[in-house]
Amino acid sequence: MTQKIMELVEKTCMKRKPPRFSIGDTVEVHCRILEGDKERIQIFSGTVIARSGSGTREMFTVRRIVAGEGVERKFPLHSPRIAKIVVKRSGRVRRAKLYYLRQRVGKGTRLRQVYGVSLPGSESEEQPAQS
Repeated sequence: MTQKIMELVEKTCMKRKPPRFSIGDTVEVHCRILEGDKERIQIFSGTVIARSGSGTREMFTVRRIVAGEGVERKFPLHSPRIAKIVVKRSGRVRRAKLYYLRQRVGKGTRLRQVYGVSLPGSESEEQPAQS
């Protein structure tokens, strides 16, 4: 009984169409930042190295290199603070967690790219076809 009530409450908080991306994809996460009474969007771009949880508790970890130092950030997938997630590049990986990228530097952090796949949420889909 309690589980069914929890599922109903979680359904109201979840996004209707969560963005589709997977481990190894290079994404841009557009976060809403509140500074006093103003709100702005900050973009955090990097490689998705992990996804965990389910339902409203689903999280994903994005890693990028800033000034030679690795920076990781965990985001809740269904958070209202996330404006949108744009997939820039799709990577081909064979693991569920890419924690081994933490020990890699430079070109060693590159992943194989998947070609010929239409990326949901990419800029090419939004532009109408020219005829």
